[in-house]
Amino acid sequence: MIRDITLGQYYQTDSVVHRLDPRVKLIATLLFICSLFVVNQAAGYVVAVVFLALAIRLSHVPFRFMVRGMRAILFLLILTFGFNLFLTPGEAVFQVWKLTVTREGITMAVRMAVRLSLLIIGSSVMTLTTTPNNLTDGLERLLKPLQKLRVPVHEIAMMMSIALRFIPILLEETDKIMKAQTARGASFDEGNLLQRAKNMVPLLVPLFISAFRRANDLAMAMEARCYRGGDGRTKMKPLHYEKRDYLTYVVLLVYFAVCIVVGRIMPWGRIF
Repeated sequence: MIRDITLGQYYQTDSVVHRLDPRVKLIATLLFICSLFVVNQAAGYVVAVVFLALAIRLSHVPFRFMVRGMRAILFLLILTFGFNLFLTPGEAVFQVWKLTVTREGITMAVRMAVRLSLLIIGSSVMTLTTTPNNLTDGLERLLKPLQKLRVPVHEIAMMMSIALRFIPILLEETDKIMKAQTARGASFDEGNLLQRAKNMVPLLVPLFISAFRRANDLAMAMEARCYRGGDGRTKMKPLHYEKRDYLTYVVLLVYFAVCIVVGRIMPWGRIF
């Protein structure tokens, strides 16, 4: 399960998506997430799936590598599906014990499951094709107007970059601790829910200690290098838009317009 989490990992290869400006990929991800909640018909989700499949194809990242990250949220996906299936009022279809499954519940459960799956995979495209440094620079440039309101933009972007960098490190550390505790006779998959929670204590305590130690080492290293925030700092590789970035913006606007037209306006798009 730990190895299945791909958030924060970078897949190094040469592709059109990798060469895009990080600001374009951040805006594209945000626009794609918004489109998933704008569409209300099946045809709109088909458009979103086609757009995402094309982005994955252009990124040259293996599809199985992106789908592998879905295993980590499988429980959340099942929980969301179940809540929407059994707790949505409407026209009853059949009954399971004391729970009634409605036609509206089936529609909502399928819709939310598709949205959540596309959201996770779409976000993975951005993190897998963009280094943490580029993400930090892109986020800082996008939020730069907020500096006039005295918002610490550089510090916020730096914290997000450090968090993304530490996710793979902490996952690797967790895997090592689990193997060490298993070799000592610990079991993380046996017993009921309460027993499993108790079995996680030997894993969480050393993990928290390791995380705090790494955070302290990082703070000392930044202090030793006279880090004082973003005031007066320059970039070694300044961000510049190129023709492919402007073309991507046009494609994004066309995609969003198509989602609105096909997913909400056209009557033949309503399948759910």
